[in-house]
Amino acid sequence: MSRTTLMSSCAAIAVAVATTTAAVAQDAPVTLRLAHWVPGTHPIQEYGMTEWAESISEASEGTISIDFYPAQQLGQAGDHYDMARDGIADIAFVNPGYQPGRFPIVAAGELPFLFSNATGGSAALDAWYRPYAEEEMSDVHFCLVHLHAPGTFHSSTPIRVPADIEGMNVRPAHATMANLISELGGQNFQVSAPESRDALARGVADAITFPWNSILTFGIDEAVSYHTVMPLYATTFVWVMNQGAYDRLSENQQAVIDDHCNSEWAERVATGWAEVEEAGRETLLGMEGHEAVELSDEEIALWQEAAEPLASIWADAVAERGHEDPLAMLGELRTEIEVRGAAY
Repeated sequence: MSRTTLMSSCAAIAVAVATTTAAVAQDAPVTLRLAHWVPGTHPIQEYGMTEWAESISEASEGTISIDFYPAQQLGQAGDHYDMARDGIADIAFVNPGYQPGRFPIVAAGELPFLFSNATGGSAALDAWYRPYAEEEMSDVHFCLVHLHAPGTFHSSTPIRVPADIEGMNVRPAHATMANLISELGGQNFQVSAPESRDALARGVADAITFPWNSILTFGIDEAVSYHTVMPLYATTFVWVMNQGAYDRLSENQQAVIDDHCNSEWAERVATGWAEVEEAGRETLLGMEGHEAVELSDEEIALWQEAAEPLASIWADAVAERGHEDPLAMLGELRTEIEVRGAAY
């Protein structure tokens, strides 16, 4: 072998070794902290988050691990977006409605009588919101948005028609429900989900808007007796990632995260939770001391009429952010919901 050939072979080997070493370095193991504020036994962790994390681990060949920090371990429920932004958590489960007015576009998902289910509804909301997230949540790495199964009123006295809200103290799920309560002459008592049981038990609140099984999850069944059978509203939940944590991943690892941050996964993480919430309705209504408030079509129509101004309130908030035709945006969302088979 000539000296030139030998040098070329050594150089090729050196390049190959360097390339392999770089690839190994790029895909170095990383553990991401996922923070949320519901109990660790909550269906969103047991089903959605766990499946998502396991799939990421498998797709990354074990180089990405995700540790859960439930029940407000890293911070209060309303702080989770900022926790992801500031790097206190690498990934955070966020209820945008806990910060009224900050994220007006995604609040479209809170409007009453929009969704019939949380599965196709979550895929629809995610597909519609994804372009707007680049504007509204630009200081984090947006992953996905989904819904819980439609919720309703749970109360200490029966709620049948909108007029029943007048004079009541209600813990609303988010700003949109708070607007409805105010429109109907009620008073809002805004606390996070983990704090709701205490507010109802102490009589500070007379009613809460919540999905069905969550009443059991948070122990609120001990503080309410009546349950209005009506798919009134949904709540939006956003998963966001610290931008620096995302940027530090290798290209391969970023691709894995990207493959798990889409409309398909929005539907998948919502599905298990939605099934549990729906099953909770039968469980709750079968318990002693709990009564269903069944509504007629005419009574449902009264609620729909009462909720109509909320779309205009939403549109005004979005227009203040510079969007010229918010109602057209809402129309696009409604179309997406219909296409996904989730329209009310």
